Amino acid sequence: MIKYEPTIGMEIHVELKTNSKMFCSCANDPDEIEPNKNICPVCMGHPGTLPVANKKAVEYVIKTGLALDCKIAEFSKFDRKNYFYPDLPKGYQISQYDKPLCENGNLMANDRKIRITRIHLEEDTGKLIHPKGADHSLVDLNRAGTPLMELVTEPEIKSSAEAKEFCRQFQLIVKYLGVSDADMEKGHMRCEVNISIKPEGQKEFGTKVEIKNLNSFRAVERSIEYEIKRQTEVLSDGGKIIQETRGWDANKQQTYSQRKKEEAHDYRYFPEPDLPPLDLTKKAGMFDVEKIKESIPEMPLHKKYRFINQYKITEENARIFSEDKELANYFEQVVSELRSWIKTKGIDRDILNRLTKLTANYTLTELQRLLYVNGKLVSNCKITPENFAEFITMIYEGKISSSGAQAMLEEMFATGGDPSNILDEKGLAQVSDEGEIEKIIDEVIKNNQKSVEDYKSGKEVALKFLVGQTMKESKGKANPQMAGEMLRKKLG
Repeated sequence: MIKYEPTIGMEIHVELKTNSKMFCSCANDPDEIEPNKNICPVCMGHPGTLPVANKKAVEYVIKTGLALDCKIAEFSKFDRKNYFYPDLPKGYQISQYDKPLCENGNLMANDRKIRITRIHLEEDTGKLIHPKGADHSLVDLNRAGTPLMELVTEPEIKSSAEAKEFCRQFQLIVKYLGVSDADMEKGHMRCEVNISIKPEGQKEFGTKVEIKNLNSFRAVERSIEYEIKRQTEVLSDGGKIIQETRGWDANKQQTYSQRKKEEAHDYRYFPEPDLPPLDLTKKAGMFDVEKIKESIPEMPLHKKYRFINQYKITEENARIFSEDKELANYFEQVVSELRSWIKTKGIDRDILNRLTKLTANYTLTELQRLLYVNGKLVSNCKITPENFAEFITMIYEGKISSSGAQAMLEEMFATGGDPSNILDEKGLAQVSDEGEIEKIIDEVIKNNQKSVEDYKSGKEVALKFLVGQTMKESKGKANPQMAGEMLRKKLG
């Protein structure tokens, strides 16, 4: 049997987070629910209207291109892409063809560099609404004219997992840059897959099929897997792959044919006569590319490796921080407070590493659990970095047990209260008095003779049970290390 290998390229559309639309002053509000509210003669395509390019949208595309190591064009222009859809009011789309803003970039996905062919700027279409049971469709033009950034990769992605990771990393970057919310559920980011298969070792590509409007990473991954299987079966049965555009049915988990794929000449591209070309040279002074470059924050991949080297935390923890910019900033503020605490206490700075790891663990477990439900942010954090740092020092100094720490953090999260006050008000202080703990241990030994005998006969797990019973009797306040050591002594 012939073995086939896939060739995959991605096209990703991202709605930019500007105040106004791409070529008019209408509000760019993707959350507007009233149909056809944010519209005007320009974005409705009325005859005689003239577009004016949104400077901020151009800057956002340049910013994204710089973050992805693209070459920024010195000269760029807009073109008309001619095709008719009911939700495209003008009958053509203002886009870019042969002179895009950005070219020849790259992005890492699963430790492999994927080349980016181009990033260009265009306008979005409107939206068709199909009432259930009706024999007609409705059109909402609120989205028509929204600034839309499109990224196109080289056809060198090798698997569905790599394609999914590429899309995920790109979404993360545009969020970091602040150019888009890139919420796929809301349609801010939409992915398209170009895929073909060929016999292993063959140089020539197979016939390309496009899968359009994928609105989740799962859909990207599953549609590629299905299409590889479908195309393999067609070729294995002696058939031919047709160059076409296909959709993705999430319910049936399969692609379906939509239309024959258009070529570039079918769109009859020509320069947009109503918009002047863009001169991006420093001499022209229209755009300050160097200033835009200086505004780019630390990128996720760089942040990940900096966190590993600087804070000595695990690669997995560093990855999670790199994917949550706000949480990472919060963590660094807490560590800064801990650094000041160590300095005032005159403690060995090596302890900072232990406190930093403790901070990372509590931030990414308990705090993140309170902040997020099913991956969605449900509440803002009322705990100041200063109070969180004090909370961490209490754990380190043994002032609260692990169960006490959890109760304290929940109270701090709910009220924004000071940990010292909560410690006193809620009676969460850990018991480290040997006399008190010994009384509890004596009672535990008396009531659990079988476990005592098991431990004496060499069953180490029995000691853990007895420590657990001690913690239970003390309502979680006993120092577990002290309890364990005292039990070992008593039981010989």
